Amino acid sequence: MNSHIKINAATGTWVARAGGAVLAESKAAMELHEGSYPTVIYFPRADVAMAFLEKSENTSYCPHKGHAAYYGIHAKSGLIADAVWSYEAPFDVASEIAGYLAFYPDKVVVERV
Repeated sequence: MNSHIKINAATGTWVARAGGAVLAESKAAMELHEGSYPTVIYFPRADVAMAFLEKSENTSYCPHKGHAAYYGIHAKSGLIADAVWSYEAPFDVASEIAGYLAFYPDKVVVERV
């Protein structure tokens, strides 16, 4: 058991907004706690307006969660590059967030409503 990562259901309704558009709204979001990092809200793909997103060629690797894919957001003002990430096939410790999407807080407003 890896106590470095804890994942649980995020209570309430969560939204993600950028460039004047609501990108996601969910009552089924998950929150991921990783060490001393700020909590990250992950949205189910079914609750994200995927038409606004464009998969990036960029990827990253986390030794705890695995490989992440990145997405840009098509906003009225242009592309917000690599503002979203997803672990399509995370390690077992993070399996609950497989295919879920998270948003960088400096590029997207994520809040409980």
